Amino acid sequence: MPQIPQTLHELTVGQLSARSGAAVSALHFYEAKGLIDSRRTSGNQRRYSRDALRRVAFVRAAQRVGIPLATIRDALAELPEERTPNREDWARLSEAWRSELDERIEQLARLRDHLTDCIGCGCLSLETCVLSNPDDISGERISGSRLMPERKVPERKVPERKAVRRKGGECDSEGRAGGC
Repeated sequence: MPQIPQTLHELTVGQLSARSGAAVSALHFYEAKGLIDSRRTSGNQRRYSRDALRRVAFVRAAQRVGIPLATIRDALAELPEERTPNREDWARLSEAWRSELDERIEQLARLRDHLTDCIGCGCLSLETCVLSNPDDISGERISGSRLMPERKVPERKVPERKAVRRKGGECDSEGRAGGC
């Protein structure tokens, strides 16, 4: 991993990418989403402060556990500008995500445990299907994949056409037959 001299207070996008392990395109994306900031030089090149390294690490760690970018952005917005997130920041912010992660873990465990129930079903209409309808309230009353009652559609009446007689034989109502 390339070392960045301590005397260097700003990083180019290439230096930030090399040091953080994030692709340049990911860094541009993070910046567009308001997760990291840069300033522009007179030549319109991006320059990132050193705290962007820790912020990128923070973003990538949160992403790995499934935290949405909007939630990460809101968490980073709670930090003072130009300050590197530290261990206490991570502990405080990640604690707020713990219940959401616990809920996801429980949901994934339910899906894993019931996955074999739906194999072979095809329509996913088992009476208790946690895959197609995890919070199935209607499943207690009715089974199947349809919730709306069937309704009869009135038949559409098509006007009859008269047979067309042409030279060479009788034709059907569409004008097609043996000699036509």
